[in-house]
Amino acid sequence: MADQATQRTVIDASPAQVWATLTDFDGYPTWAHDLKSATVVAYDDEGRPRDVAFRAAAMGRSTSYILRYDYGGAPKVLAWQLVQGDMTRKLDGSYDLAPVEGQPDRTDVVYHLEVELAVPLPGFVRRRAESRVMSAALRHLRAHLER
Repeated sequence: MADQATQRTVIDASPAQVWATLTDFDGYPTWAHDLKSATVVAYDDEGRPRDVAFRAAAMGRSTSYILRYDYGGAPKVLAWQLVQGDMTRKLDGSYDLAPVEGQPDRTDVVYHLEVELAVPLPGFVRRRAESRVMSAALRHLRAHLER
């Protein structure tokens, strides 16, 4: 069974700036510190990155996975689904972006993640790791954009 979690933060950058950063997959390793690499392996019909291969640090080792991105809600929602993973059966999620009311240069970012690991782990370990991944992703994204 997959675990689901949602976290939210406000970033001092416009939704367009946040969107540009989230869709610049080659740049992820410069701000997402747990990522060792991100490589676009396929593009959609409009030339946007569709499938992206990632290599990341995870629980003291390296993990590899490929995510397929869905631009159906662009530029407000960037969603993805796991295509292939060595440690995960499910790694689906989304970033939902909305301008903060009355502050168009600030963005409310909601990060939703649904994870199912291939290796069974106790629930408290899974939830702790999931929370750490989400918090780090949002914290690193915010720090990168607010520099």
